[in-house]
Amino acid sequence: MSHAKPPIVMVHGAFCGGWIWDDFRGAFEAAGHTVLTPDLPGHTAGTDPAGKSMSDYADHIAAVCASCETPPVLIGHSMGGLVAQLVAAKARLSALVLLAPSAPWGVYGSTMEEGASAVSLYALGPFWLQAIAPDKTLAHSYSLDRMDKPARDAAFARMVPESGRALWETLNWWLDPFMTTQVSAKPGLPVLAMAGGKDVIHPAVTVRQTAQRMGGEAVVFEDMSHWLPGEPGWEAVAARCLNWLDGKLARAA
Repeated sequence: MSHAKPPIVMVHGAFCGGWIWDDFRGAFEAAGHTVLTPDLPGHTAGTDPAGKSMSDYADHIAAVCASCETPPVLIGHSMGGLVAQLVAAKARLSALVLLAPSAPWGVYGSTMEEGASAVSLYALGPFWLQAIAPDKTLAHSYSLDRMDKPARDAAFARMVPESGRALWETLNWWLDPFMTTQVSAKPGLPVLAMAGGKDVIHPAVTVRQTAQRMGGEAVVFEDMSHWLPGEPGWEAVAARCLNWLDGKLARAA
C-alpha cells in the first residue's frame, strides 16, 4: 500500500527568512513532499520583530503545522531549530530535524565563542527591548564562512533585524525566570540533529547535547560549518535527512 509523504515545514533562524531554504526545499519537493517555508513574525519586509519572544515564534509555527492535513515533518535551522524544539511540545509532528540548532534551556555551550556570543550583545544596552540589525562581519565570519564572496554578499543582503528578546531568551537562558526555552523529549517522536564540524556558533559537541535532550540522534558533517541549508555540501545534508526520514516513516507506516 502506498502512503502520501507528509508535508515539510522548514523554520529559518535569526536574522533570516524562509528564503534560506531556496536550495534545500527543492530536494524535498523532488522527493514528493509538499514544503512550507514560513517567515517568523517580524521577519517579513516592512514588519518589526522588536519584543517578539521565542514563544511567539513557536506559536506561529505550531499554527502552521496545525493547518497541515497530516502531521508534518518539522525542520529547523539555528535559532529556528530551537523554535522547532518548542513546537514539538505543541503540535502533532511526524518527525523533527534540527540543523545546527540553538541549544535549549539548561544545555551549556561547549566553546569560548558560544560564551562570548552570550554576553556580546550587552554592549548595546537593553538589547532585549530592541530589534537588532545583522552584523556583516559576524555573518561572513561565522555563518556564511564557507560560501564564496558573491554568495555571502547575496545572503547578507537579504538578512533582516532580529528580536533582541528572542536572542536574550536563546543566548542568556540562565537569566530567564520563565524558562522560555525549556524543552524535553517527546515520546515516540523521531528526532535527528545535524551539525557542522567547523561550526563555532553551535559546535557539534553542543548539538549532540541538544539531540540527547530531545531523545534523538546526531550526525556531524565534519567539513561543513553553520549554514547547512545553503553552503557547499548542502546536497549531502538534504540527502541524509531524506534517507533518515524514509526509514523512520516506513517503520511508522
